[in-house]
Amino acid sequence: MRFKSVTKGVFAVLLLSAPAAVAQDEVRSEFSAQGTGFFTKDTRDNGNTAQSTNTGGFVVGYRFHFNHWLAADASYGYDRITQLSTNFAGPTGVQANVHEATGALVLTLPFSVARFKPYALAGAGALVFDPTGNAGGFVAGAQSQGRPTFVYGAGADYNISSHIALRAQYRGFVYNRPDFSLAGLDSHMLAHTAEPSAGIVFRF
Repeated sequence: MRFKSVTKGVFAVLLLSAPAAVAQDEVRSEFSAQGTGFFTKDTRDNGNTAQSTNTGGFVVGYRFHFNHWLAADASYGYDRITQLSTNFAGPTGVQANVHEATGALVLTLPFSVARFKPYALAGAGALVFDPTGNAGGFVAGAQSQGRPTFVYGAGADYNISSHIALRAQYRGFVYNRPDFSLAGLDSHMLAHTAEPSAGIVFRF
């Protein structure tokens, strides 16, 4: 009788835990929202110097997990910069909104430390530079311009529960600097932007 009671108890626990296990396996999608920094390295070439102001913004993303180690990520980000260029014609500054649209594959590393789950990512996308037209950052003839970009990065999630996590992330962008269709800014220089970020993740 005692053995039967224990068996029934174990069976009941398994039945109760099964839905939770299934639900955990079905958590493949996640939505994230993060605050970002946007820091672009200065570039110099043939007497031209190009700089971008350091700024901050946000990025939101959707990530779908194919399995426990591979996922696909789609992200949109927003920042506002002023690009400063100096050449033989003198200094020029254009204020622009920067829209980020990227896709990447995410490799979740096969180990975790406490509740931290590290990952690495690589992909591509586009940065769209849209002049604001605001006084002090407006140049006649400046036009919106898109630039293809390579994106790479790494990060880690701190799991609060099976459905909520905190995220710290770094992404790097490599692209040609925008010239806003202005001949005086046409430098053909590569730019590198570092984007550290932190925020929250919701899994469902």
